[in-house]
Amino acid sequence: MTDRPRLTPAIADVRRAVRESWDASGVVAGDLVLVACSGGPDSLALAAAVAFEAPRAGVSAGAVIVEHGIQEVTKQVAVETAGVLEALGLAPVQIAHVSVGKDGGPEAAARTARYEALDEAAAALDAKVIMLGHTLDDQAETVMLGLARGSGPRALNGMAVHAARYLRPLLGIRRSTTLAFCEDSGLEPWIDPQNSEDRFTRVRVRQAVLPMLELELGPGVTEALARTADLIRDDSEYLDELALAAYDRVAKAGATSMVLEVAELETLPAAIRGRVILRALEVFGATFSRTHVLAVNDLIDNWHGQKELALPGVRVVRTGSQITLKTTKTLKPGAC
Repeated sequence: MTDRPRLTPAIADVRRAVRESWDASGVVAGDLVLVACSGGPDSLALAAAVAFEAPRAGVSAGAVIVEHGIQEVTKQVAVETAGVLEALGLAPVQIAHVSVGKDGGPEAAARTARYEALDEAAAALDAKVIMLGHTLDDQAETVMLGLARGSGPRALNGMAVHAARYLRPLLGIRRSTTLAFCEDSGLEPWIDPQNSEDRFTRVRVRQAVLPMLELELGPGVTEALARTADLIRDDSEYLDELALAAYDRVAKAGATSMVLEVAELETLPAAIRGRVILRALEVFGATFSRTHVLAVNDLIDNWHGQKELALPGVRVVRTGSQITLKTTKTLKPGAC
């Protein structure tokens, strides 16, 4: 690793993305930012760029390395990555060892554990943002997976540059650029062998599906998918705002139940009504699909005295002009 790498296009692009993300998200002098770093090329390039830009902006910059314990080698990778980040000037640098559950499959469970660890670190250190190294390629893969699964606008929205405390400055940067950044900077990233294992759906999309589309349809498919996410997100966020206002009118929550007024639901456009139903279901804590939303919607459009619905963690029944969602658990505070 060289102390003062020459300024190459890749280094300039990543550093610029960091500066612009801070300007857009309100990061100012005196704030602490944390970089989530696995030691891979994307997050290592981001960490190096942050380490360069932070003192020039008067920003404090640290890092969190989440070690999932899934592979034996990652314990040593975490220690070595911490040393690299400290040498770059980041402080504090923390290693968070997590246990990965099984809910939703290995990828989803690892993601859940990772974000929980990052949230805990940010809260403990009072960090303004947590910076993630997702690239334009990651965005395209997310959209393609959403299309394949028929997941609807939430998945097709992709990832936002700034969402809550998370900041993704590299969503406009290709993975090839982060690799070039590391090479130009004399950094040696860790290449996770699991990123090449085709038992993971995302890996198959990355290694087979997107290259095939580029070959058959011509270059630019990856950029087009990422651009689609940006366009859909604008519309989806507006519809979400309308749905939230409608939900506040329609839903009345008690300790263990929620009542939805059918007359109000009947006046809502389909795009808004579906979002209101989904929000009501999600108060009960489970993960719900389009099929569940449509089943509840049938109690509005096609009600003929049918029995209650037994959905994950909640029972739904229509009585006259009201639909009641019931559970044996106490609802989350602020559910309605």
